[in-house]
Amino acid sequence: LQRDAKGQYLFDLLCHHLNLLEKDYFGIRFVDPDKQRHWLEFTKSVVKQMRAQPPFTMCFRVKFYPTDPAALKEEITRYLVFLQIKRDLYHGRLLCKTSDAALLAAYILQAEIGDYDPGKHPEGYSSKFQFFPKHSEKLERKIAEIHKSELSGQTPATSELNFLRKAQTLETYGVDPHPCKDVSGNAAFLAFTPFGFVVLQGNKRVHFIKWNEVTKMKFEGKTFYLYVSQKEEKKIVLTYFAPTPEACKHLWKCGIENQAFYKLEKSSQVRTVSSSNLFFKGSRFRYSGRVAKEVMESSAKIKREPPEIHRAGLVPSRSCPSITHGPRLSSVPRTRRRAVHISIMEGLESLRDSAHSTPVRSASHGDAFAGPGRSGRAESSERVAVIADESYSPADSVLPTRGAEHSLELMLLSRQANGAPCSIEEEKESEAGTPAAEAEGELRALCPGAGGLGPAQAQQVNKFVLSVLRLLLVTVGLLFVLLLLLIVLTESDLDTAFFRDIRQTPEFEQFHYQYFCPLRRWFACKLRAVVNLL
Repeated sequence: LQRDAKGQYLFDLLCHHLNLLEKDYFGIRFVDPDKQRHWLEFTKSVVKQMRAQPPFTMCFRVKFYPTDPAALKEEITRYLVFLQIKRDLYHGRLLCKTSDAALLAAYILQAEIGDYDPGKHPEGYSSKFQFFPKHSEKLERKIAEIHKSELSGQTPATSELNFLRKAQTLETYGVDPHPCKDVSGNAAFLAFTPFGFVVLQGNKRVHFIKWNEVTKMKFEGKTFYLYVSQKEEKKIVLTYFAPTPEACKHLWKCGIENQAFYKLEKSSQVRTVSSSNLFFKGSRFRYSGRVAKEVMESSAKIKREPPEIHRAGLVPSRSCPSITHGPRLSSVPRTRRRAVHISIMEGLESLRDSAHSTPVRSASHGDAFAGPGRSGRAESSERVAVIADESYSPADSVLPTRGAEHSLELMLLSRQANGAPCSIEEEKESEAGTPAAEAEGELRALCPGAGGLGPAQAQQVNKFVLSVLRLLLVTVGLLFVLLLLLIVLTESDLDTAFFRDIRQTPEFEQFHYQYFCPLRRWFACKLRAVVNLL
């Protein structure tokens, strides 16, 4: 990669390799050394955006979820979106009832192994797949039952299409959560979907705001503000606190991009947005791509032979592991280096430390599997919960975010059940094998403990110092300009109409004779005294 190569060059190269034309829904994401995620900006140099040393690890994934994924023009695009949503389901970002979870998993099963064959698929064959963070035997039987009786004869493309149609109806479709806290200190997850802004607490959606109701988004430090204008001229401001200033800025940029993509009619309507009302303070950002309506119009004009799709088939899919030999849940190898283990519970709590917007802290296997005599944290890490009949709920990390390390300790909740914990390290390995999410899991590197002033804190201090210096520089510059204007008015012989009108005002004459002339004589006297001394 050339040093001056822009992000657009790398993205186009990748889409050409995948034979992908409907590429506006996708993006490239990477993680900086502080474990903060960023979207690669296509208008800037790739190398300059990276704070790490090469080789760079990046992830190709869905950035803007299609409003109607079944309406995508080409099968290759639908397949890549299918892989992304399948991965969202596996990692607990797509919540649904048990009945819906069984149907979605059955569609995946049909797409990967085809029709049920008693000779190839023995009793309990569905348990060899892992569609969710945690299975129950009852759910596995339901998945196998649907696969045997209802989906026979469906091709992989048809099963994937039906999967997308079902996933699109769920409340958490398209959710890419950002862990935050509300004004009361309660944990929450903010997300931007094709239909609007979502706030989730536990397994409930507490706020849903349509894009046309969002009037403004801004941030200051760790604080994120969302300005909403609803019916009857009702205006509200939602305030949330991100773990770090970098996470808050990432949240703000994601919001600006999503609103522009889904709300605007044309890309020519996109404007540069500032996070502050003062021109010398805050961040400025502009979405550089096409909007959803333009993408749909462009897709309708595609006329080519459908490209060949190389599906995984019977090859184990590490994002949603396919059939392997061994006991249940053994499709993901256990021989890992140090891992952060997560326990299963209700709600979106798994995403607190999912490294979407915040770093995670490492823990040893011994800590994660501590016996009953250990601390409450170790006990919490052992308890897991199966999928409830009402809703499927993802995992909850027992470790606090970096923001919690500094100020707010998150309350650790747990549920009693059976099974083994799933680790972030395992998720890291599993994500790397999916074509639609290549290498994202590898970005789940563990954050080492550090004492003293960390890199993030040092960066915050540097930003504050730079902001103060910038303010002082602007102030000195304005004073210098005013001084030059004053000298021109009082000492120059310029007789333009503008200067003449100012000089004839009573206020200027009073200032000139009572203040400026005495001050000039005083300076001249002091200057002569210094010259005489020399």
